[in-house]
Amino acid sequence: MFIYLEMGSTNSTLSKIPNVEELMQETGFSPAHIVRLYDRFQTLDKEKTGQSTDFGAINRLAENPIGDRIIGAFFSSGQEKLDFHSFVRILAHFRPAETSRPRDPCMPEPFNSRTSKLKFAFQLYDLDKDGKISRAELLQVLRAMLEMQVTEEQLESIAERTIQEADLDKDDAISFEEFRKSLDRVNIDHKMSIRFLR
Repeated sequence: MFIYLEMGSTNSTLSKIPNVEELMQETGFSPAHIVRLYDRFQTLDKEKTGQSTDFGAINRLAENPIGDRIIGAFFSSGQEKLDFHSFVRILAHFRPAETSRPRDPCMPEPFNSRTSKLKFAFQLYDLDKDGKISRAELLQVLRAMLEMQVTEEQLESIAERTIQEADLDKDDAISFEEFRKSLDRVNIDHKMSIRFLR
């Protein structure tokens, strides 16, 4: 009986979402995930307009030292609010990648692919959106992430070493390709996950 009631509730919620099948196909989220995300979005949509800006209410983002940058990445230039479909598409970047299923080359790159996750992370550093991470941009993000844990001199040393190691073309900045190569051995799925999706 409990399973039937829960399934009925899931179907009822899913029926409220336009193009939900397409959204699940595009993002890889299950019906249960979509329902959880819909419930979460409804709590963030304080004015009940079907759009939200209150992503600081997501505890994990609010606690993150660069949470404001992550929230900023949710929005396109000039955009102030986000609808549910856009919210789900962005959060799909934080869904673990499926390595067992072969990728259809005719389909666009999944949001949760390694490349898509790295592009999302790259834009958190590329503050001026010029396609490169400069020393100044790297320092600004390091300051936010490390706050008072290290001295300014140590921060500058970390930024200098990072640029030296990652900057393969020696233009004193890190391109996306250099960023990708420098993170070859990093488990990006582990680094980019949001607990409330589980």
